[in-house]
Amino acid sequence: MIIKPRTRGFICLTSHPEGTLQNIKNQIDYVKSKGKIKNGPKKVLVIGASTGFGIASRITAAFGSDAATIGVFFEKPAAEGKPGTAGWYNSAAFEKEAHASGLYAKSINGDAFSDEIKKQTIDLIKKDLGQIDLVVYSLASPRRTHPKTGVNYASVLKPIGQPFTNKTVDFHTGVVSDITINPVDNDEDIQNTIAVMGGEDWKFWMEDLKEAGVLAEGVKTVAYSYIGPELTYPIYRNGTIGKAKDDLEATVTTINKLLKDLNGISYVSVNKALVTQSSSAIPVVPLYISLLYKVMKQKGIHEGCIEQMQRLFAESLYSGEKIALDEKGRIRIDDLEMREDVQKEVAALWEQATTENLEAISDIEGYRNDFFNLFGFNFEEIDYDKDTNELVNVDSIQ
Repeated sequence: MIIKPRTRGFICLTSHPEGTLQNIKNQIDYVKSKGKIKNGPKKVLVIGASTGFGIASRITAAFGSDAATIGVFFEKPAAEGKPGTAGWYNSAAFEKEAHASGLYAKSINGDAFSDEIKKQTIDLIKKDLGQIDLVVYSLASPRRTHPKTGVNYASVLKPIGQPFTNKTVDFHTGVVSDITINPVDNDEDIQNTIAVMGGEDWKFWMEDLKEAGVLAEGVKTVAYSYIGPELTYPIYRNGTIGKAKDDLEATVTTINKLLKDLNGISYVSVNKALVTQSSSAIPVVPLYISLLYKVMKQKGIHEGCIEQMQRLFAESLYSGEKIALDEKGRIRIDDLEMREDVQKEVAALWEQATTENLEAISDIEGYRNDFFNLFGFNFEEIDYDKDTNELVNVDSIQ
C-alpha cells in the first residue's frame, strides 16, 4: 500500500515501515560513529522499548556495547491495508539490524504493567540470558491496570491549585494562541496519575526480577524523568505529571535497598525536552521545544533521543568514574538544555513569539520534521509515492 501521514491533533494515525527502518538505521549509525562504550552492559532489559528514549536506549546498549537485549512494549502490528504502529515497526527494524550484526535481540509485546508479561519476560531471561546487568524503565502510558488489585487508573495532565494560562502552538499550522488549563478538582486525579506514571511499577519489576534470581551482581537500573524550565512548571513539574515524577524519583531509595545485597544501584536520569509522542500532547511544550531547538542548534549543542542516550551510557552509567548527581541524587543529561545562557535566550524568544514571527524566531520546522520522523515520514531516502509492504513482522514475535 501507499502510506502517507494522516494526523489528528498531536497524533499521527499512520506510520511507514521503510521510514521507521531508516530512522532506526540513522540512530544505529550515530551510536557506531561514537565508538564502543568501554565496560558497557552485556545483557539488557528495556521496559518500554519501542519509541523515544526506550528504543534509543536499546540501540545504544546493542550497538554501543554489543549487548544482548530484550525489549518489552505494547504495540499494534499491521493488518492488511492498515499500517502497524510506529513502535511496532521500530522494533521490527531494530531486531532486523541487530540480528544482521550477530546480536541477540528478542521482544515481548503486551501490557508491561501486568504480572503475566513480567512472568513471560522472566522466563525468557532465564531461558536465554540467565541474568541481566541493566534494566531500563522507560514506560509512557496514559492508563494502567493495577496487577494486584485490578483497578484501572487513568492519568490526567493538569495544573494543581489554580488555572494555568500561557502560550501554546498548533505545530501543524504554526498558530500561536493562549490556552487556559483548569486545575484538578480532586486529589483522586493526582493519585491516579501517580499510580500510572509514578515508581510503583518500576519497583514491582525490580522485585519480581530479583525474586526470580535473574539480576546479575552489580546490576544497574535507570528510569527517565524531566524537569524543564520554570515557564512549564505549572503544567508539568508542579502539575499532576510532576507529582508522578516525584514519586518515580523517590523510588530510587526503595530500589537501592532492594539491590544492596547484589551491589546493585538505581538511578533516575533527567533528560532533555525532545519531540516524542508523549511531549507532543502537552500544551505549551511544543512551543517551548521549537524555541529551544532554535537556540541549541545555533549554539551547536542540540541533541535528539539517541545523542542523549549515548551520552548517558558513555559519560555517566558506564564512564568508569563516579557518576555526577544533582542535590536530589539524579543524573542530569538535561544539563545543556538548562544552561543559563540557553534558558535566557529561550525566555526572551518566548515573550516575542507570535503566529506572524514564529517561523523566523523558532525551529518549528525542525519540530514538525522530528514529529513526522517518529512515524517514519520525512526521510529523504524514502519514496513515499511508492507501494510499501505494511505487513512487517518482529522477528522474535510469532
